[in-house]
Amino acid sequence: MTTLAWTDSLTLNQPTLDTTHHEFVDLLNAFGAALDGGGDALPAYQALLAHTEAHFAMEEDWMARCGFEPQNCHASQHAMVLNVMREALRYANELNDREPLNILRTELAGWFPQHAEMMDAALVFTMAQRGFDPATGECREVAAEGASQSCGSGSCAS
Repeated sequence: MTTLAWTDSLTLNQPTLDTTHHEFVDLLNAFGAALDGGGDALPAYQALLAHTEAHFAMEEDWMARCGFEPQNCHASQHAMVLNVMREALRYANELNDREPLNILRTELAGWFPQHAEMMDAALVFTMAQRGFDPATGECREVAAEGASQSCGSGSCAS
């Protein structure tokens, strides 16, 4: 059973991010398959966590270079997801409690499409507007001093 199917709605037409997102979905599905297989799913989960940490760090670097406020809700959402993922790993390792891993599979599969379609799409739009090149890290036009960039959520101003 697939945990999360890749759909065209997840494609943001930013090759580096689309590749990273595809890898996330593949790793989430490998983790789900390991859970379903009844074996030790921890190695697959650790691979997913390591990828997610690098994935979010990449996006947050891009945000900084494009002029997003340091404490924007996009980055805050990343921090919350990583905190939950790390806590589930702690439960698995220290308490031998694997139930949070099962719950997290479902939660990540529900969260990710919404995050990509809203917040990551806003990041890609801003990158295009500002002339940001992920390959070089150069941004043609950084936000004006004092200006804030929307993170893609209607619930925050920065």
